[in-house]
Amino acid sequence: MSSTAPGKAKVPVAGRRNVLVTSALPYVNNVPHLGNIIGCVLSADVFARYCRLRGHNVLYVCGTDEYGTATENKALEEGCSPLEICDKYHAIHKEVYEWFNISFDHFGRTSTPQQTEICQSIFHKLLDNNWLSENTMQQVCFTLFKPQFPRPVSCYHRFASRALLCLSIAALLQIMPKVLGGQVCEGIPVVRDTDHLFLELPLLKEKLEKYIDEASATGSWSQNAVRITDAWLKEGLKPRCITRDLKWGVPVPHEKYKDKVFYVWFDAPIGYISITACYTPEWEKWWKNPENVELYQFMGKDNVPFHTVMFPSALLGTGENWTLMKNISATEYLNYESGIEQASDAAFTWGGLQIKHNNELLKNLGNFIYRVLSFIAKPEGAGYGSIIPEAPNADIHPLSQSLAETIGNLIQQYIDAMDKVKLKQGLKIAMAISSEGNAYLQVLQQLNLCPNEHISFADEKGESDKAKRPWDLIPSNHRIGKIVPLFTELETLTFLSNLRREKNQPFTASSSSQNFGKRAWVDCIGTGVTIGDKPGIDLQIFDVPQVVFACCISVFKQGPSKVDKLYEK
Repeated sequence: MSSTAPGKAKVPVAGRRNVLVTSALPYVNNVPHLGNIIGCVLSADVFARYCRLRGHNVLYVCGTDEYGTATENKALEEGCSPLEICDKYHAIHKEVYEWFNISFDHFGRTSTPQQTEICQSIFHKLLDNNWLSENTMQQVCFTLFKPQFPRPVSCYHRFASRALLCLSIAALLQIMPKVLGGQVCEGIPVVRDTDHLFLELPLLKEKLEKYIDEASATGSWSQNAVRITDAWLKEGLKPRCITRDLKWGVPVPHEKYKDKVFYVWFDAPIGYISITACYTPEWEKWWKNPENVELYQFMGKDNVPFHTVMFPSALLGTGENWTLMKNISATEYLNYESGIEQASDAAFTWGGLQIKHNNELLKNLGNFIYRVLSFIAKPEGAGYGSIIPEAPNADIHPLSQSLAETIGNLIQQYIDAMDKVKLKQGLKIAMAISSEGNAYLQVLQQLNLCPNEHISFADEKGESDKAKRPWDLIPSNHRIGKIVPLFTELETLTFLSNLRREKNQPFTASSSSQNFGKRAWVDCIGTGVTIGDKPGIDLQIFDVPQVVFACCISVFKQGPSKVDKLYEK
């Protein structure tokens, strides 16, 4: 999963574009789901791979978000400690992303000494700079009783048992004694006053708005990120609580609040920094170097305010020279099958996936690549005996000239779109390049072009002009490897049979390599095509976007547990 050689951590390089890419940290308390991949991990991976192909110096980091209420709840449910929950599910997350071949340079976690050190350091600077205040809040004291998780747990009771820890839904708390009494707990919730620390966002408003104006003007912000951030600013910034009455989290280094931990919204984004610190002790060269590092952040739209308002406010308040985000890509919600969707949301259906695969990937891209390579692989006379031929007249051949000009223009459009993180637009252009190739084959039976991954996208040095002479990308007399189809058709009966067979299989760290996503596809999709054995040429032309994973995973459940036993292990 790491593209960096062992012992050789990447650092920014003078004279090159240094690109720092982050994916929103997935919660550790469950198995990764389709939304985790689509929402930020896959889009960030696509962009990181693109930047590497362009020759940029890229560091792509992610990791599991391990502190907070969700982890404590999961530990209660499974009857173990929060650390054991984190260890278990971090391993599952890591294995899932490795199976999907996500190209993280480092996949870490937030329950580390580095997280504690950096988080507390930022807190001290905010405190010293007078950006923090104290206030009293009312909340349910849940440690007075011992929640149970009876089996089966109704959706209503499960929701209520989690809602009792929520500090923001006051109306719900009023009905909780009626819901919880004798059902999920052994007592009645008690409302108590408790002191907390707050980040004074209103006082930081001027600094924040200046940053947002500059970043959104000079960087690449998705439209939904701009819209959501504007809505927060127009509504008016309010002080935000940064502490919680929990045990599992970064301890607050303050005598009065020593029994509290930092709120996850404050703690989690700092995880990007601490995960980088776990990757290299020279992490400040990435995170305190805005002159030479460009930060691109990918997330679902629900995480936008934490990345455009909360996180930058905390960093700005320290007065240090942090590398702040100037480029943000926020993904709309992905609705699975019959889920309720908003106008801007995307929908995933198995039937739609089958249609896209068969009618676009197979018939367009797969067909083009297979036709070209098969023609070259034919015996001499009918083809070229698997040897790349010379193309002496390519410069003057009208059809070749026209194709090269068209492809060159499309590649420039592709680069423009991808540089602005418009990934969907970039994909459409890439498929248009393949369509041009298919049209060319229809007109010209004798072909002197040999496709290569870099024709469709960009060469490793980012010199798009080379793509205008695609016949020069692979040297003549190069022998190609064995040709196999890039894709095979997803037949409905086989497709549904695989889904039906796998949908109830439990997901565990030890069995994930054989789990639902892989087994449902293993008979349907090829893994790639190689075009030779020469360094720089022997590569997979295309990695199938295996978005079909873990949609039907089972939730881990252990027996009932009690709050007072939560931290015994």
